[in-house]
Amino acid sequence: MRRGVRVGVDVGRARVGAARCDPDALIATPIATLARGDETIQALLAHAEELDAIEFVVGLPLSLNGGDTPSTTDARKFAQELADASARPVRLVDERLSTVTAHRQLQAGGRRAKTSRSVVDQVAAVIILQNALDSERTSGRPPGAVVPRTKDPERGL
Repeated sequence: MRRGVRVGVDVGRARVGAARCDPDALIATPIATLARGDETIQALLAHAEELDAIEFVVGLPLSLNGGDTPSTTDARKFAQELADASARPVRLVDERLSTVTAHRQLQAGGRRAKTSRSVVDQVAAVIILQNALDSERTSGRPPGAVVPRTKDPERGL
């Protein structure tokens, strides 16, 4: 298992949830829910810099049969923008049902849907990151696939 903090990302159309893990990559915890907009990528980069993260883990919302959906395309685009802006690797990992699971966990904890909007994206990011950590621990391989950069963030190309 590689050591180092990772930043987990749940991409939504209106909000982006962020989570982190400890340096030993054991437990994922929530960081923030960010409004989706022009500053979202910069906010994630700032969190990663502050945490000295080794990589981003972005959830890829595939359909139940493994195919792409409009949300899948959106998450791939967001991950590409993040990869192009960051010197850190960005990994896409399967996140089927993470938001559904997050809603269920919040509901089980007594939170209603209306009052959960502000945290459901964080909880989904925690689920995505924790699943990625558990997968790496079990398989001995980093999870998902690295998003290749189309620009060099170091040189501004």
